[in-house]
Amino acid sequence: MVRRSVLFSPGDQPALMRKAPGSGADVVVFDLEDAVAPERKSEARSAVNDVLTDESFDPECEVCVRVTPPDVAAAADLEAVLDGSPRIDSVMLPKVTDAADVAAVTALLDNHDVSLDVIPLVESAAGVLHAEEIAATDGTAAIAFGAEDLAADVGATRTEEGTEVLYAREHVVLAASAADVDAIDTIHADIQDAAGLREQTEFAIELGYDGKMAIHPSQVDVINDAFTPSTDRIEWAERVLAAKADAEAEGRGVFSVDGEMIDAPLIAQAERVLERARAADDR
Repeated sequence: MVRRSVLFSPGDQPALMRKAPGSGADVVVFDLEDAVAPERKSEARSAVNDVLTDESFDPECEVCVRVTPPDVAAAADLEAVLDGSPRIDSVMLPKVTDAADVAAVTALLDNHDVSLDVIPLVESAAGVLHAEEIAATDGTAAIAFGAEDLAADVGATRTEEGTEVLYAREHVVLAASAADVDAIDTIHADIQDAAGLREQTEFAIELGYDGKMAIHPSQVDVINDAFTPSTDRIEWAERVLAAKADAEAEGRGVFSVDGEMIDAPLIAQAERVLERARAADDR
């Protein structure tokens, strides 16, 4: 399952939720947490369930709901949105500090006899420090990094360079890789700054992230495009894997492509390029 772009849509705005899949996002997240004022939570739960149980709502993308943390109202959120036969694939859990938080929401899903992917959102000092166990917990399909809340939690000042959250950003992607789950990068808050979004997405790719969160439909194409390999890159990957096959057939362990000696890390890169290209074609 590809998760290049993960678009949030407010849970109390049905029209926007219905439009979200048309953005081209790989994942749409109906948000019952930060996007909804406390006095509108009940209304939002009903609105999300109405959309999810509407027979005409059958998008091709992954459909996710961000609930509130288990110690706030996750049980009430799930009770409402899982009523009927909702079209839902995953649950995003915010403010995750350790594996127990993931286990708590997994238990709630079990109580409803529902098996859904869980996407923990790591956005605190405790969450980052426990990222390995969170990523490795049963039920976790991807782990997301939230830089804005982390900066607030530790008292850091957000900068364009992002050096204040760089260690945490790297730590989360390492935890995801070790657990073999997807890593989803933080939002880019300025929805007018397409160039900055592109730059930050490309940097996230360099770090090893599999996707990036979006807070506006206009950000989706920029993110998807950045995660889609260029034609030149795809052709390089195809040459590498073809040369690898020839070398193996001839009993050679060493080979070169375009004058470059190819080793295991470059083979892994080539495989990743083609995997992303296939995923983009499938979407």
